[in-house]
Amino acid sequence: MSSTGGGPSNSVFEDSIATFLGPIVGFLADESISEVMINGPKEIFIERRGLIEKTDATFRDEQSLIAAVRNIAQFVGRTIDEHHPVLDARLPDGSRICAVLPPCSRKGTTLSIRKFQKGSPSFVDLINRGSITKEAARFLDVCIFLAKNTIISGGTGSGKTTLLNVLGSRIPNNQRVLVIEDSSELKINTDHVVFFESKHADEMGNGAVTIRDLIKASLRLRPDRIVVGEVRGPEALDLISAMNTGHGGSMGTAHANTPYDALVRLETLAMMGESNVPPAAIRRQIASAIDLVVQIKRLSDGSRKITDISEVISEVDEFGRYTIRDIYKFIQRGRTQEGKIVGELIPVGYIPTFMHEIETNRLPFTRAQFAAPDWYVKMNEKAKEAA
Repeated sequence: MSSTGGGPSNSVFEDSIATFLGPIVGFLADESISEVMINGPKEIFIERRGLIEKTDATFRDEQSLIAAVRNIAQFVGRTIDEHHPVLDARLPDGSRICAVLPPCSRKGTTLSIRKFQKGSPSFVDLINRGSITKEAARFLDVCIFLAKNTIISGGTGSGKTTLLNVLGSRIPNNQRVLVIEDSSELKINTDHVVFFESKHADEMGNGAVTIRDLIKASLRLRPDRIVVGEVRGPEALDLISAMNTGHGGSMGTAHANTPYDALVRLETLAMMGESNVPPAAIRRQIASAIDLVVQIKRLSDGSRKITDISEVISEVDEFGRYTIRDIYKFIQRGRTQEGKIVGELIPVGYIPTFMHEIETNRLPFTRAQFAAPDWYVKMNEKAKEAA
């Protein structure tokens, strides 16, 4: 685990890890493990290559586990005790930690460490993992170049942050990018990028700086694009407003299971604040602001795949519903004997409404590349006949 600067020195922190988190030191050092989950002193799980497995490791007792959590809280400048039983923080190496103490956690102290991934991911990495196809990656590259506002939707641990890193790093180098996060995780590589991180209130409840505060400040800092690591509060309204007022190509992630659900979630979050904007107006703003929703999922075999790339039509229908058109869709075609999911992310035959922009800019992506494969067309025809 390497330090990213600030806070305690890396060597001091690693000594603390070795002393207090001895039972899981090996898991933290293993690069194939992405998360360590502790459900009380005698129950430790890990996530390896997308699959969760139970380990034989244990802590001596509840007191030793609590001591470890309090020691970590001390190093990151936070407090966790009976009056503040929840800890949510970033470790010196960038890993995320969340802990909950009894009696709120009934099985004993619960702790989760999501490890900071080394290196900067790229489309090549996603293609090699089978998360996306070359054609779909080229299409997303085209959308980034054309400054299409994009929401990445998915569940916890589905790979949203990794995908946002990849897309953000494809932003042209001559554009100024402002990245806003609750806890810094993104590693967007471009020539002109500024990173902001929210700030929690002190013990007296003062000094908090929210994501919403940072988005409002960023609008005065001459951004070309704004990237929000995770949209999970009333800042959704500010991001949508920014997308609608000249900051094309902005991006963010949201927790949702489908592209449509992602838009509904943004709508719900936008109404959480004290704004009196009518729901119908918020829906129109969202439909106008968002160009693409990219859905990513962690499938049952542990693999992480992009399952939908969908265009959002700029107006709601007569019933106030969002109109979404799939451009690419993952179709599962079976499983291997080892249980691995077999499928393809394919174009479904829909040509996006901004095709003229692709052609005007002479980008290397033709209408023919949106054609659905013959087997998919035949499958749909059979389904219609059966219906």
